[in-house]
Amino acid sequence: MNKKIRTFTDLKSWQEAHKLVLMIYKITKKFPKEELFALVNQMKRAGVSISSNVAEGFSRQSYKEKIQFYSISQGSNTEIQNQLLIAKDVGYISQEDFKEIAEQSVNVHKLLNGLIKKSKDILNS
Repeated sequence: MNKKIRTFTDLKSWQEAHKLVLMIYKITKKFPKEELFALVNQMKRAGVSISSNVAEGFSRQSYKEKIQFYSISQGSNTEIQNQLLIAKDVGYISQEDFKEIAEQSVNVHKLLNGLIKKSKDILNS
């Protein structure tokens, strides 16, 4: 049975993006201190941006605006994917941790694509 979506927190895309940002906060605690204002800050900001833009898009009245915010979320998610590769390649995260977080970001990517597609369908109907 489908639960009625009443707030942005009911959106599966927001829930999974929130899970991703929590994973990012947890993993970046292990990064070297000299990365605090570099990669750590970038990753946290991009991660927060994903769920924040889903939330903001949800509250917008027009589907054109919704699509814009959901697309920004998608861009931030891709930014995270790039930053995860960097963190792995410089040895800040293990292959196992990388795989887990990367899989979560792919999941978020798919959900955002669905949200964007559904919004475009409604806009163009």
